[in-house]
Amino acid sequence: MMVVNPPKIIGVGRNYGAHAKELGNETPTEPILFLKPRTALLAPHQPIVLPKGVGRVEHEGEIGIVVGRTLRHATRAEAEAAIAGVVCCNDVTARTLQKQDGQWTRAKGFDTFLPVGPRVVGGLDWRTLEVICRVNGEVRQHGHAHEMAFDIPFLLAFASRVMTLEPGDLILTGTPAGTSELQAGDLVEVEIPGVGILTNSVQAE
Repeated sequence: MMVVNPPKIIGVGRNYGAHAKELGNETPTEPILFLKPRTALLAPHQPIVLPKGVGRVEHEGEIGIVVGRTLRHATRAEAEAAIAGVVCCNDVTARTLQKQDGQWTRAKGFDTFLPVGPRVVGGLDWRTLEVICRVNGEVRQHGHAHEMAFDIPFLLAFASRVMTLEPGDLILTGTPAGTSELQAGDLVEVEIPGVGILTNSVQAE
């Protein structure tokens, strides 16, 4: 059963400097926002499906933030107060297509390309959050919220100046360095200590 049913899903690109660098990019001077479709949502323990003919597909373990109240042109304090909870996310990305297209809709929009779960946990201090991504038991990514170029309240306030944030919206806060290619048969885990472990297998289309 899906843990969230967000009205919209907002991603943030290159929010960890080391990840931006590993892809040959500079850390941006302001957040790079993108949208993922709700049809990409995937429940825990369901398979990530690698589409045929799209080239390299990578995991991106992320800290997901669920919005708890309507925000429009929010202050930082209003944005921080609107954090309803934290959830593990995997912003699966067709890296070859991302580079080829020059924008990210297709690369990040395939069905099954957004595993989320296993639960939303409220009352956590966003400053202490960390995310760990393992593939077949091996740690590939490990990042902390304090390493983000733009912190979580800033991201929510910034996004609210572009579009109204609604209760239930899901904000993906960026991925740390260490993204790697997924292969059929892999088992991917995204863990946020204090929240839980999101587990998904990988299969070919």
